[in-house]
Amino acid sequence: MAALVEALVHVVHAVLAGMWLGGVAFTTLVVSPALKEMKWSVAERMSVRSVIGRHYARVGTVNLVLLAGFAVLDGVLGGMGVVLYVEYALIFVLFGLTAAHGAYFGRRLRELAAAEREAWDEAEARERAGRRRSLQRVSFGVSMANLAVSAAVAVLAAGW
Repeated sequence: MAALVEALVHVVHAVLAGMWLGGVAFTTLVVSPALKEMKWSVAERMSVRSVIGRHYARVGTVNLVLLAGFAVLDGVLGGMGVVLYVEYALIFVLFGLTAAHGAYFGRRLRELAAAEREAWDEAEARERAGRRRSLQRVSFGVSMANLAVSAAVAVLAAGW
């Protein structure tokens, strides 16, 4: 019976890691590029992206918390090893990347897009657009780091 519980916990752990990776990949590689193709203003795209992000955060946060919990449980039941400690560290990094992305980048990009639209003249609008694009590049880098760390967590969770 203990072996069955251990196996079940491991499977749930691996599935949660795959779900997390799938969600990050989908939002980064599908949603963001699709929104970029929309013929809306930058402010409208940022607003839509923000709404999607808030909705996804509810699901993603639950997924990430469950992933962390099942990773710990998997380690307790299956024996703590160096691979699990690495995975724990990477999950901790995911919490940080995710929190930074949602709390800072999403809010700040939305504010910059709105400020760009409300600029008094063309020069001010260009300056604000430049700041927004610069922050978008950093945000994209954080998203790519999140994707890479998420892939590593999924591989480790699967036990490879």
